[in-house]
Amino acid sequence: MTLRRHFGSDLTLCSILPFIQADREVPKANLTMAISLMLVAFVVSLVGAQVPHWGSCPEPDVQASFDVKLFMGRWFEIGRLPTQFEKGCCMETNFTLRTNNSFRVVSSQMLKGARRTIEGIGVIEDQKHPAKLGISFSYVLPYSPYWILSTDYVNTALVYSCTDVLRVFHLDFAWILARTRTLPESAVEMAKETFASKNIDVSRMIATKQTGCDE
Repeated sequence: MTLRRHFGSDLTLCSILPFIQADREVPKANLTMAISLMLVAFVVSLVGAQVPHWGSCPEPDVQASFDVKLFMGRWFEIGRLPTQFEKGCCMETNFTLRTNNSFRVVSSQMLKGARRTIEGIGVIEDQKHPAKLGISFSYVLPYSPYWILSTDYVNTALVYSCTDVLRVFHLDFAWILARTRTLPESAVEMAKETFASKNIDVSRMIATKQTGCDE
């Protein structure tokens, strides 16, 4: 039985069983590494274009003295690290304050000629670090990190999120947002440099198409 469908290679049950069955033959460290590698291969097959990084999620510095009220409103996506859930163009998100520490989130994109919208709830998860927001688009799912690394509230915002998988590896998400559909190239490069200064790899960041969008 070949596991190419999940792992993208000719891993077979015959090649995996020795690692699972032969505790007495294979050192535990090698067994752990083999299982970790198979887990990475499986998750990579699920996340597609995203690239995992070894270790748990980093803890980059976030915006100091963040004011969530000033952050509310309409933001357009200028660039992002590749994700499975963003396949269209004209991405934007509108934030509306509900209480002092929660807000409504409406994100949308143009996909196959139609505007697709999803609504969720955002919260300030830690009052000591108000720029560390959390967002959930489902009542049954926990809040995902949505950290504001830098913003001037009126022009740009740099957002970071991360998914930790068993503390073995993590998946980075990063966005450049703007109050307008386009930014000067110099501003985009400065944003990328800011990510890099916080040890966040944005070498694979892609530009979001924001032309031909409905206003």
